[in-house]
Amino acid sequence: MNDNDTHLKSVGYILWIFGFTGAHRFYFGKPISGTIYFFTLGLLGIGWLVDLFLIPSMDRQASIRFRSGHIDYTVAWVLLTFLGLLGIHRMYMGKWLTGIVYLLTGGIFGLGYLYDFWTLNDQITVINGS
Repeated sequence: MNDNDTHLKSVGYILWIFGFTGAHRFYFGKPISGTIYFFTLGLLGIGWLVDLFLIPSMDRQASIRFRSGHIDYTVAWVLLTFLGLLGIHRMYMGKWLTGIVYLLTGGIFGLGYLYDFWTLNDQITVINGS
């Protein structure tokens, strides 16, 4: 078992079901390909099918790249995905001021919400490293 297991393969496979949106790629810290998948429906389904076999390697890469700690990546991603416009994920990470700003502005009118999809893993790594 990896001491630095930051992401869960099981969550990756659940998100893969919606992989044509790029959700699993965002989760494992691949925002560029996640965005491409979002706009191309998983590379017209071909990339989505290939990713079924790539999830274990994406999980290993995420465990190497990101740092485990008191902020759980999976919890933060679930909060971002379902309550991101309300800033709950930011409050969970201890970013209360921006969390309240998100709450009052709908995730700064959705732009901050999109920004967090691109940067959440790195934000958590910085917090866990301090």
